[in-house]
Amino acid sequence: MPARTRSTPARRPPRGQGPLSGSARAARYVAGVLSGEVVACEWVRLACKRHADDLERKRWKYEYDVERADKRVRFVEALPHIKGSKFAGKKIELSDWQCFIVCCVFGWVHKVSRLRRFRSVYIEVARKNGKSTLSAPVGLSCLCIDNEPGAEVYSAATTKDQAKIVWKDAKRMVDRSADLRSAFGVKTSAYSILIERQASSFLPLSRDQQGNLDGLNVHCAVIDELHGHKTRDVWDVLETATGSREQPILWAITTAGSNRTGICYEQRTYVTTILKGQHKDDTYFGIIYTIDEKDDPFDESVWVKANPNLGISVDIDDMRRKALKARKMASALNNFKTKHLDVWVNADKAWLAVDAWDKCYDPAFNVDDFEGEECIIACDLATKTDLAAKVRIFWRVVNDKLHVYVTQRFYVPEDAVEEERNASYSGWVEEGYLTATPGGATDFATIETDIREDCEEYDVVDAVFDPWQAAYMINNLTEDGLNAAEYRQNVCNMSTPMKELEAMIIEGRIHHDGNPVMSWCVGNIVCHEDVKENVYPRKAAKENRIDGGVALIMAIGRLLAHNGGDGDFADFLSNPVTAA
Repeated sequence: MPARTRSTPARRPPRGQGPLSGSARAARYVAGVLSGEVVACEWVRLACKRHADDLERKRWKYEYDVERADKRVRFVEALPHIKGSKFAGKKIELSDWQCFIVCCVFGWVHKVSRLRRFRSVYIEVARKNGKSTLSAPVGLSCLCIDNEPGAEVYSAATTKDQAKIVWKDAKRMVDRSADLRSAFGVKTSAYSILIERQASSFLPLSRDQQGNLDGLNVHCAVIDELHGHKTRDVWDVLETATGSREQPILWAITTAGSNRTGICYEQRTYVTTILKGQHKDDTYFGIIYTIDEKDDPFDESVWVKANPNLGISVDIDDMRRKALKARKMASALNNFKTKHLDVWVNADKAWLAVDAWDKCYDPAFNVDDFEGEECIIACDLATKTDLAAKVRIFWRVVNDKLHVYVTQRFYVPEDAVEEERNASYSGWVEEGYLTATPGGATDFATIETDIREDCEEYDVVDAVFDPWQAAYMINNLTEDGLNAAEYRQNVCNMSTPMKELEAMIIEGRIHHDGNPVMSWCVGNIVCHEDVKENVYPRKAAKENRIDGGVALIMAIGRLLAHNGGDGDFADFLSNPVTAA
């Protein structure tokens, strides 16, 4: 690359004049990740490759300004640590991976306007890796060195206490930095950090503070632990409140969580599409520190992928203690994965690993290939005011093993969509994964009509329903000659098919079409086990729905009943329909 001051990726410090600059450490990190010298997961490698590829782009509107990158790092490292006996009182010293993030986010600028390239930032990393220590200085830097008149900087969250975590760190840094106060005229009070001459402020901001989300003019918003946001309200308000700023920035930093329908997982998914090159957004920076899909969570050599500060702010012996507990206690495993390995799960004590169901997605599966074949239908109609599920299963023998093929349709009242009882409902309706019926209650007549249409296309040998709400529909279908019956959701009826279904999923003998509503339902199932080792599906949170997964368990149970309750489906082998 031409040796230009603004776009040189890294500069060596003059001999004998101190440590490497921030941009040089960032370049060292990128080189180490791409060479394999630095152990990193797929998403970190892709983030580093994106940066390296961008440096090589010709005749592009953005360039990497080393001076700006280094200036931001110098500002951060002029601030003191304010937590922990090991670091408190010492100046912050960014690790190479942190230098990479700071330099990348603040070093890339528009060639002509010199305004920042990146306007949205998503950083996902395990606990104790210095999220607040990085985020609080970023907020202060946007307040002090962006030269933004009337800058409004916020530490944002859904609750007041959460919003104050990063803000309090920033306040303490200011209070302990006489040079900062003198150089920029920064003052603090019990509720604000101010630069009066510029009419600029850094404030905590939360959804539960009445009326304070209206009329914002956001220059920078630091959003800590985005995975904890149950609704998208805060994110959406902040994003729309940046419109009148020239170079606003939303800085979100989080660990993994369990709500895969929330705003955090939505942003994470968006980042992965950018990093994989499936979507182009030059204004969004994202990086995810986690273990890779095939990594053993108990292999210490992979822990650094999710903990780039391992051995610095993350103690290896503490990790070992928590890993030992996770090995012995199933209830501790998901907590270890989410908090310390940054792996997303769907419930605190999930039935399946997040990716187990996803691996059963079969792109070659087409329900039209099963026209006229035997089919079992199961419906979970537990509520008329939220999600209802109708699942169809077909079966074929492949290599002497029974495989089950799953399709589904979901229904929800329009009121539930309009009231945003789930942030994803409207998108799923628009994409055709979810059917909205008029009014405030699910129209069971629509479901009944769909079942009748199924009977015309397939040989429906059974249709089973949970007794709640379904008596009228069962009666109607039975009068027309369909073998419709109740399926009581008790331990006796659910335990064996749930175990059988789990085994089939793990063995890859379930095939599905990737419907995200079904993936959500299956992932939300918590496995409750009694003293007799019977299992039963439950949900961990009231807002989670498991209807699709429950209907599938019912369908598998009915299939087992046709085989006399045997789990090996032996009688199907006597007259199999062999898959092509």
